[in-house]
Amino acid sequence: MINFSRQSISVFEKATRDYHVKDHVDTEMKNPYEEKTIEYYLYLKNWIDAVQWHLEDIIRNPSIDPAEALNIKRRIDVSNQNRTDLVELIDSYFLDQYKDVKVQKEATINTESPAWAVDRLSILILKIYHMEQEVGRGDAAAEHIAACQAKLNILLEQRSDLSSALDQLLEDIAAGRKYMKAYKQMKMYNDPALNPVLYSKG
Repeated sequence: MINFSRQSISVFEKATRDYHVKDHVDTEMKNPYEEKTIEYYLYLKNWIDAVQWHLEDIIRNPSIDPAEALNIKRRIDVSNQNRTDLVELIDSYFLDQYKDVKVQKEATINTESPAWAVDRLSILILKIYHMEQEVGRGDAAAEHIAACQAKLNILLEQRSDLSSALDQLLEDIAAGRKYMKAYKQMKMYNDPALNPVLYSKG
């Protein structure tokens, strides 16, 4: 699991590039990796994030038709649930990878599971891609490009820091210095039995 972040970034960057070939939220995903492999799940994760990124752009159009906005909001809700489910699935992968590790007596738990760090890394790759697009805009003012370059530099530093932190976390889990738990998110607003707006309509 050493350099898992490097593997993740490579897959995320490929998915991001592939999405932007057509750059449309209804583009069919063609995942090049074998199903049920970690690469397959990483590619799917970034594709979901890319589609949602652009749905979030579309819904902020001030002249959008209200009916279309509602439809997109519901697509974003579904996307958020799919994203959460996939993060939990990736954590299941890590739990399986480390199931035989002997946890040290003084081991501690991290504030977030490995898959939630992977989630942040996926979104960070999308931020970097889009900031690079802004830096390369030929129709933008010099001030805009300079501001975006400064932001891009920070994003690249964040990528380095997050990558190091993720790899260190996985090394610590593999060595038994840390242990992980995977908690279900239990989002209440999607559950008809837990959202009062939904169950009061019954």
